Amino acid sequence: MHVLVTGGLGFLGRAVARDLLAAGHRVTVMTRGRGDRTAPSGVELVTGDIRDRARLFEIVQKGGYEGVVHLAALTSGRDSFADPLGYFDVNAAGTLNLLMALDAARTTTAPASLVFASTNIVYGSQHHGALSEDLDPHPESPYAASKVAAEQMVAAYAATGAIGAVTLRPFNIAGAVDGVTDTDRARIIPNVFRAITGELDHVTLNGDGAAVRDFVHVADVATAVRLALTVCTPGTSQTINLGSGIGTSMATVVATAEQVTGHPVTVRRQPPKPEPPELIADVSQAHSLLGWTPANSELSKILADAWESWSLG
Repeated sequence: MHVLVTGGLGFLGRAVARDLLAAGHRVTVMTRGRGDRTAPSGVELVTGDIRDRARLFEIVQKGGYEGVVHLAALTSGRDSFADPLGYFDVNAAGTLNLLMALDAARTTTAPASLVFASTNIVYGSQHHGALSEDLDPHPESPYAASKVAAEQMVAAYAATGAIGAVTLRPFNIAGAVDGVTDTDRARIIPNVFRAITGELDHVTLNGDGAAVRDFVHVADVATAVRLALTVCTPGTSQTINLGSGIGTSMATVVATAEQVTGHPVTVRRQPPKPEPPELIADVSQAHSLLGWTPANSELSKILADAWESWSLG
């Protein structure tokens, strides 16, 4: 299958591209041309911006892609409050542009398989425990709202029979593939490593660090993306959670990082904040629909892979 991957030079995108290549697929990555990130060997590159509708039309028309993995997005809930229009422009309007490009190419290509990467953030903070896909979204930031809008567009377009689609909602993606790990300073694992290396004086935990979240290895998410391409049926759209299905407290992340790295982590505790006590993925649909198991998502494996890449970087 010839697959177009938007956002294919990012943390998740590189892992997806490598996984698809290893499975024998032909992979084209669309990039805005950032020179600081190299593509995996064997990947074809095309330059384009998800906001540039004319360029997207050209790329899709020439490519004749059988599959599309749409990862290009802005992803910070905090930043989205300062730039809501920018987030809707990239995440919602950018998805619309891609769908319109696929629609324009329908006369020359068969219906494409589309895998769209959304986020567990769409569930909001009103639910807790194991979150299943049948829960109503409750977006609490412009970022989350832009992803919900994109999900709805994908589902509506798939219902016409023009494409088959799977929307994936990953939980907290971590770990590393090919020496590339997550460096987002809003997330706990990068901040633990920054504290270890002296970039930060400490890691901050709310209260006693008892809030529980679900961490999933980036390699496992990449595998799920590949599997999702095989279950896209024209006229249908499915939504699937991706997580380990295991809850881990913030305090446990810090303690396990100390064990894995052999370095102490200075922790500063601040007053508890109103936050969901437990957010875990119900991954039963990923098991049943994709035959997917998060084989690399044990916490010590996630942290060991991420730390190795962080140290090399």
